[in-house]
Amino acid sequence: MSADVETSEGVDESEEKNSVAPGKENHTRMADLSELLKEGTKEAHDRAENTQFVKDFLKGNIKKELFKLATTALYFTYSALEEEMDRNKDHPAFAPLYFPMELHRKEALTKDMEYFFGENWEELVKCSEAAQKYVERIHYIGQNEPELLVAHAYTRYMGDLSGGQVLKKVAQRALKLPSTGEGTQFYLFEHVDNAQQFKQFYRSRMNALDLNLKTKERIVEEANKAFEYNMQIFNELDQAGSALARETLEDGLPGHDGKGDVRKCPFYAAQQDKGALEGSSCPFRTAMAVLRKPSLQFILAAGVALAAGLLAWYYM
Repeated sequence: MSADVETSEGVDESEEKNSVAPGKENHTRMADLSELLKEGTKEAHDRAENTQFVKDFLKGNIKKELFKLATTALYFTYSALEEEMDRNKDHPAFAPLYFPMELHRKEALTKDMEYFFGENWEELVKCSEAAQKYVERIHYIGQNEPELLVAHAYTRYMGDLSGGQVLKKVAQRALKLPSTGEGTQFYLFEHVDNAQQFKQFYRSRMNALDLNLKTKERIVEEANKAFEYNMQIFNELDQAGSALARETLEDGLPGHDGKGDVRKCPFYAAQQDKGALEGSSCPFRTAMAVLRKPSLQFILAAGVALAAGLLAWYYM
């Protein structure tokens, strides 16, 4: 029918369409899952933006040992996520979002693990307690409520395609990693030519899922739970860090290693200027001793890894 033909009410069809389009379009847009997720997790985004981990990572304040262990935490997370994605690749609420060649990270993380830890890396690594809880949540969702799996997939992969690329450059610069990609294979999406276009495509697929509003709201709720698991790991990190610092102090470790001129130590120089050198101890050895604790290393790893995910959200 021509757009010039009037309807029985005497209104041009094109005008009638235009008169209802704005409201209908707005309703449709707000009902889109991607929009609901964006609005529904805004508070979590705001909290993530202000975490000390995010600020430090952006500044390049990350040690190689922590980055190695962060890779460990990512390996466990993506192993669980991709196992459940494979399990539900034919589920109608997830099948349109199944892109193993383009998105899956486990193989890339395996290469990074081998680079950092050597061929026997599987014998050397483990998952922290808080990170394990998140892994268990992913498995529960995949096996019992697969319609919510999209919350975890969208949170992780869209972030990796966004802020993850920033993190890659920060890590390579701060840790002097090879520009050829060794140690940062996780951030390399060989089968995604244009990240921005792929994200748009992924969101359109997600918005096209045949889900009612209640299910979409549950997905948003699950995405917020994912952020809560992240925060639990940060809390674990803070508590364990404080406890291990006290433990180290109780061990009576010496403050200075006795090498070189003690006056060149910034801590001692500052204390001497204040006339407070006596009875003081340099925190350098304490910090290094704490970081050598395996249990703290794994907790720090999980914290850094999840901070990377939160930062990725910030850059989406």
